[in-house]
Amino acid sequence: MEYTFHRTVPGSFDEVVSRVTEALKAEGFGVLSDIDVQATLKAKLGEDFRPYRILGACNPPLAHKALSNEPRVGVMLPCNVVVQQTGEQQVEVAAINPAAPMQAIGNPALDSVATEVGTRLSRVVASL
Repeated sequence: MEYTFHRTVPGSFDEVVSRVTEALKAEGFGVLSDIDVQATLKAKLGEDFRPYRILGACNPPLAHKALSNEPRVGVMLPCNVVVQQTGEQQVEVAAINPAAPMQAIGNPALDSVATEVGTRLSRVVASL
């Protein structure tokens, strides 16, 4: 099983980040965290790195359902979406496939939630 839904799309890095954020919103997700890996590596290590952001996406009703069925599932939340520059005007977007890590938990009550989140994240990536 693939652990991500991913594709490379044309455009500038900032433009693609904006498109991803809007596509997430259309699927009921908000971005709770936005980690600028490039800036962090430069500030903490003095290392240059390609533009790379990790967006922590959350769909509150689905997160609530998951947490109600498995109290420790929060260690796997929010759902990460990576946006990274892979070439000039080429940006890869990768979203977690929640079905993969949910298998490790082994709680059948999470199956429908993982399927729903996965369907929505897959549509986000496909819409770009």
